[in-house]
Amino acid sequence: MNKEEKQNIRLNKYLADKNYASRRGADTLIQQGRVFVNGQKAVLGQMVKEGDVVEVEGREAQEHQYFAYYKPRGVVTIGAQGDEKAIHDICDLPYHIFPLGRLDKESEGLIIMTNDGRITEPLLSPHSHHEKEYTVTVDKAITHQLLVRLSQGVNIGTVGGKKNYITQKTEIRRRSKNSFDIILREGKNRKIRKMCGAVGFKVTKLKRFRIINVKLKALRANTYRKLKDRELKEFLGALGM
Repeated sequence: MNKEEKQNIRLNKYLADKNYASRRGADTLIQQGRVFVNGQKAVLGQMVKEGDVVEVEGREAQEHQYFAYYKPRGVVTIGAQGDEKAIHDICDLPYHIFPLGRLDKESEGLIIMTNDGRITEPLLSPHSHHEKEYTVTVDKAITHQLLVRLSQGVNIGTVGGKKNYITQKTEIRRRSKNSFDIILREGKNRKIRKMCGAVGFKVTKLKRFRIINVKLKALRANTYRKLKDRELKEFLGALGM
């Protein structure tokens, strides 16, 4: 980013105003240590004022790139603590290619990796309702009645300050005696685990294999492929790009 003088403004808003990323995407860039103010690594919530120099490493020279990545179980998406490993600790994608959204440490599967902060908001907004599909394995045999209950919505307790939150109706199909596929259109934290817990089941394995039209296909844990051609066009089109 060229060096310029700024008005007094929150850093994520400045980056959004300059079309480097949405505000949420800018927060991701800041959290990943890619944004500097006056030569110092920026922090979330930071304000910049007239005379400050804001830089994003290599941002102008980068063309937008998009990857489907298979996050392994036992790895956090970002923000590793202690002995934990994050995606960028084990994956050889460049550091400026960052993950969009998260999978919890014990979950595995598809993550979109990109340097295009513009798609963060349209993909992750709670109002977007883009489909994400998962295979869920539980600790005991499932029944038809269980699948019906989950598909019709269950009470998962307090979510975002709202008590007795009822999950949206969705589609579920059985895969085996103790596994099923489920489609989510809302991004509530650990929602599937909470749904299963609410009806007396424990999730033993959770794997996301689709986001909108993008699928894992033949990817194995800690491998990736570049999105291109029709797949990329349809994905970006669904995001309004």
